[in-house]
Amino acid sequence: MIRILTFTTLYPNAEAPTHGIFVENRLRHLVDSGDVAARVVAPVPWFPSGARVFGTYGAHARVPAAEERNGLSVLHPRYPVIPKFGMSLAPYLMSASLRPVLRRLLSERPGCDLIDAHYFYPDGVAAVMLGRRLNVPVVITARGTDLNVLPTFQLPRRMIRWAARYADGLITVSKALRDRLVALGVPTDRVRVLRNGVDLEQFTPGDRAAARTALGVDGPTVVAVGNLVPLKGHNLMIRALSALPGARLLIAGDGPERTALEALTHEIGVADRVRFLGRIPHQRIADLYRAADVLLLASNREGWPNVLLEAMACGTPVAATAVGGVPEAVAAPEAGVLIDERTATAIAGAVGRMLANPPDRAKTRAYAERFGWHATTAGQIDLFKDVIAARRQ
Repeated sequence: MIRILTFTTLYPNAEAPTHGIFVENRLRHLVDSGDVAARVVAPVPWFPSGARVFGTYGAHARVPAAEERNGLSVLHPRYPVIPKFGMSLAPYLMSASLRPVLRRLLSERPGCDLIDAHYFYPDGVAAVMLGRRLNVPVVITARGTDLNVLPTFQLPRRMIRWAARYADGLITVSKALRDRLVALGVPTDRVRVLRNGVDLEQFTPGDRAAARTALGVDGPTVVAVGNLVPLKGHNLMIRALSALPGARLLIAGDGPERTALEALTHEIGVADRVRFLGRIPHQRIADLYRAADVLLLASNREGWPNVLLEAMACGTPVAATAVGGVPEAVAAPEAGVLIDERTATAIAGAVGRMLANPPDRAKTRAYAERFGWHATTAGQIDLFKDVIAARRQ
């Protein structure tokens, strides 16, 4: 039995049950293999002034110190955040604050064979600091923004390179992210690509007619799932609707752009064809995919977007911008289409083609079945065994 300590700020909690759900899903399948036992340390930022009354820090303050999720023990220790210096100091503050927590956990029986860190900065960097201090091997998984954006800043880039050098194992969830690491000077043979999978039992074609009835939709229906933030391109989706007469757009998610997006629907005259659904619990999202004719993703960057696989597993094809790992996921006509130009016109054209000539939904489901969790879980276990064996030698 391999004993791991999963270390990441990207993990769901009682206040944010869908935050980092992809990390939890990956870990659940790993533990279900029967070869791995895990505990989770998911640090939460702490900021003293007004933290318990307003804003994001108010939400962080309400996160419990410990909880159990899906049979896994999850700790939420706090680490301080200093305004204006947060990005530069975060790995050091996180490492210093969590050292007593990890030292205690590592001293308890049955102990821990390695630290399984997710997200390169600051989480992965702090994990390597802790691993070197406590003499525990560290594996880092890169997931998207941590390599697509953060290395554009000088200090994070330097620290990411340092962590990559001293980590015992490196994982990326797509080949595109592996190429990002290689561009930072990491040898290709040090990086294993283990893409995220999809739960083929939770996400199934199911009863499509019932799903559409429950949502009150008929006619061409496009669905978008994601936080309402600029990088997701919801404004472009809404503008594209002007060139898709008769189609409706359902948007699941919430975020700071909601008010502006709602105003945009009225400005361009499509408010009657756009519905903002807010956040939908992960266990209910499959019905939204089933009801859709197309799942639309218009991001300007991605690591490995799980929504694509989830929709396809429900039999729903996708239209997605060709960024990051998306071309690796959408690699056949039955999966959907890639949008090469991130404009409202190109989005409308791609969605229009999908609505006019959709692939057979059974073939879309069959395509998704190649992305089950088994291969990824086996790859993680193999890497963990190699890391542990190398450290013992």
